[in-house]
Formats: sequence, C-alpha cells, structure tokens
Amino acid sequence: MNIIEHYRRSNANSHRNLPLEQARIVDSHWGDVTAEPGGVDYLEVDAGGVRALWAVPHGAPDDGVLLCVHGGGFIGGSMYTHRKMFAHLAKRAGVRALIVDYRLTPEFRHPAALEDCVTAYEWLRAQGVTRIAITGDSAGGLLTLTTTLRVDPKPVAIMPFSAWTDMEFRGESLKANVSTDVLFGGDRPMNLRALVGMYVGPDGDPADPEASPINADLSGLPPAYITVSDAEMLLDDSVRLHEKAVSQGVDATLDVVPGQQHTFQMAAGHDEVADDSLARMAAWVRPFLV
Repeated sequence: MNIIEHYRRSNANSHRNLPLEQARIVDSHWGDVTAEPGGVDYLEVDAGGVRALWAVPHGAPDDGVLLCVHGGGFIGGSMYTHRKMFAHLAKRAGVRALIVDYRLTPEFRHPAALEDCVTAYEWLRAQGVTRIAITGDSAGGLLTLTTTLRVDPKPVAIMPFSAWTDMEFRGESLKANVSTDVLFGGDRPMNLRALVGMYVGPDGDPADPEASPINADLSGLPPAYITVSDAEMLLDDSVRLHEKAVSQGVDATLDVVPGQQHTFQMAAGHDEVADDSLARMAAWVRPFLV
C-alpha cells in the first residue's frame, strides 16, 4: 500500500463512523508505507512517566537528540506508526531520536498531549542531554510548537512539517486545496472541526495559543525549519507561521514542496521526494546537534 491509497482509505473511513478502536487499527497501518531504514536500533523507554521509543542509528553520539512527535489528529498515530520515518530522519542527521507516545483524545483532552511532550523534553534534559531539537508532523507539528513555547530552556532548533497551527481554520488553502488533498479533502472532506472539539473539549478555546500556536508570541522560538506541500489543505498553516515568525525576529526557513500530500515524508525509503525532503531537514538540523 502506498501513501495515496492509505490516505484515500483513511478519508473514506472518516465517514463510516467506525468505533474508535477500529479507526485506530486502520491508522496503525500508516507506517506500512515507510521502508525500514536499516542500521537503527529501537528501545522502548519510560521518559518520566511517558511512553517513548528510542531510535538509535548505529554510531550516533549520546548528546544531540531529536525529540519526535507523531501526527494523527490527536486521536490516532503512535510511536510505532511513525517509528520508521523518524528513524530515517535520525539516521540522516546522525543522532538519536526519542519518539513520544503522548496520550490521545478523546480519552485525554488538551493539555494532556502537550504535558506529555513537555515531560519527555524535561526528562531528556534531566538525563544530561543539552542539545535537543523538536520535530513533528501535522498534530505533532502543533505540539512541536506548543512544547517549545512552554519549555525553558528552549530546544536548539525545531522542525514542524505539514503542521497544524490554527484550530480556528482561517487559512485560504483549506478551501483552495480541497481537490488536491487526498487525506483531508476530495469529494467528501474530512470533518476537521470534530477533531478540534475532541481535542479542546466542550469548554475549550480553539483560539488558545496552546491550541493554536499561530496565535502565540513567537519571538522566543529558536531557529525553525518549516516544511509543507503546496497541494495540502494545511499549506497556509505553515506559510502564515513562517511569515509571523520572521516578522517577530525568528530565524525561520520555509520549504514548500510542490505536488505532494500531507506528511508525504511517510513514504521515506520508497519515494525520492520524501527522501530528499528528509535529507534537507537532516542537513539543516545536524549542525545544531552534532
């Protein structure tokens, strides 16, 4: 199964009112589209009370860690679904990666996922790791930003990709790219507002900067490498993030890749465009970590 087939299946299943566990079983196959990177060892760990998975490329140094946060709309995905993709990135960067298995909604609402990511970051610091970069896709991109905004000291760099940054849905690309976004759009677009309701809860505020980091003061962010496709509905979430970050003095780079799907890097090892994107991300972050 390739990434397009998986996304079409996920889009269709979003309209079938599947029980939550069945929907998560479907999403558990997301990682099937990623090739094994080879030369990487994996070890599950308790990161201060949060489940996490080490991905350790052979020969990687002890200091310099990528803290990786998976996507999945806050209701799905796991450290296992994204294990191989983040391992590809870590291997190319030549550093260890810690993949966080944060609590999912609707069982655990905001800020549970954020708190888990903060805990994992602080656990790394307590282990003596001084150089940490945070990266994540989609919902994980949102958590990359909100974790960075909350913690002190900050990570040395961040790399949100295909990031969801605005739970108020103000980006023009949400409408303009419906026809080209296989996962969220198409003939029957996915109900993203339902995901917001599950994440923040009935009394939550989607405008809260810890739910929509586009609303936050970004001036304290470390250097940022932002990647997105020009064909996905969340394009403007990244474009607007980059514009605001630069206007507030952040050293931010925007890499817009033409004609790809949301989190297209999941096709790593099978697709040259995905591999090239991860190579650029790794080359950018490596000097901060090694």
